[in-house]
Amino acid sequence: MRIVKLTATSSTSLPMAPDSTPKPVELGVELPINGARGDGMYVHVPFCRHKCHYCDFYSFVDAQDRQEVFVARMENELATWARVQRGELQTLFVGGGTPTMLRPELLDRMLSAIRGMLKWTAGAEWTVEANPETVSEEIAAVLAKHCVTRVSLGAQSFQPELLAALERTHDPASVARAVGRLRNAGIKGINLDLIYAVPGATIDLWRRDLVATLELNPEHMSCYGLMYESNTPLGVRHKRGEVKAIGEDVEVEMHELAARMLGDAGYEHYEISNWAKPGHRCQHNILYWNNCNWFAAGPAASGHVDGLRWRNVPRLSDWLETSGFAPVQDVERLDVDGQVGETFMMGLRLIDGMPGERVQELLAKGARATVRRIAIAKFRADGLLEEVRGQLRLTARGRMLASEVAIALL
Repeated sequence: MRIVKLTATSSTSLPMAPDSTPKPVELGVELPINGARGDGMYVHVPFCRHKCHYCDFYSFVDAQDRQEVFVARMENELATWARVQRGELQTLFVGGGTPTMLRPELLDRMLSAIRGMLKWTAGAEWTVEANPETVSEEIAAVLAKHCVTRVSLGAQSFQPELLAALERTHDPASVARAVGRLRNAGIKGINLDLIYAVPGATIDLWRRDLVATLELNPEHMSCYGLMYESNTPLGVRHKRGEVKAIGEDVEVEMHELAARMLGDAGYEHYEISNWAKPGHRCQHNILYWNNCNWFAAGPAASGHVDGLRWRNVPRLSDWLETSGFAPVQDVERLDVDGQVGETFMMGLRLIDGMPGERVQELLAKGARATVRRIAIAKFRADGLLEEVRGQLRLTARGRMLASEVAIALL
């Protein structure tokens, strides 16, 4: 069985259709999105304390020499978005990198600009990513001051040997300290990220990670199988045979163990890699999975508006040298078939699946409509897809083969 390899959902690296060719755009070109209605906003902060060898997001070690100019440029980009925004935004996700690497006064300034320049719905979900060792009492107070509703902590593991294998530099005890500081500051939503199938891991070590996480009682948990991306040092070492990946059968067992333990603890399994207590699903990521619109600010951030996808240039120096909208590197305008395929690919990640009427609506569009109908019928016959309470969804076995289903429907 070839299981699906799953990474953290981030608008720095959302997939493009496999038959598309991203077109280069000259730096400084403004995208044709004036008067756009967005559902969410993604802000990318590329600074990190250490560049982990498995990470393929745009980030680099922060010398703290460009933090102030970064925030000033971010204010300029946000002001540009404010001029074209229509309607109110429902969600914010500040990712990286490590946003909490910003000095407290600069994080305060950036969050003030985001809150003050853009229009937000009442009670909008605001998520900020953090690494445990960066959450000081002062940082936690800044996050609470700006009504951040969720903080997503990169715990990854509680086992020193597995953290070393991932090149993570934090002490396992720093996760509990960070959670405590956030709770004391008044942050009511905490997500903990875990990575499984790390070289050297065993089922028992994974069980210990899940137990340690549950003891901290987070509102949300994300569990991802380790990826060997070709453009990372870990991916290169894996290709050379210097690092041996965990067997796929063991990886499947680890995923199933997470599903059992988290389900028994009262967490809803609502997306292939995500679990939440009732009422604490990540609304921003649900925007991605439902193929909604989101704006993007900062180097390497990707956005989507009505079938138009783009990625801001992943070079801080180029981004800093411009004003207005960020310079972009890749632009893709999906045709009808591309939009239908991507909607299936993202929507079937949700455990509840997609409403049957929405499926039929999509299957009536595009040149590949007949191919998709045949593929769905075959996947249902093979036990990978099923219809439950009017929803088309992946079966438990189908979730392990989700990449094959997605490719067939793209």
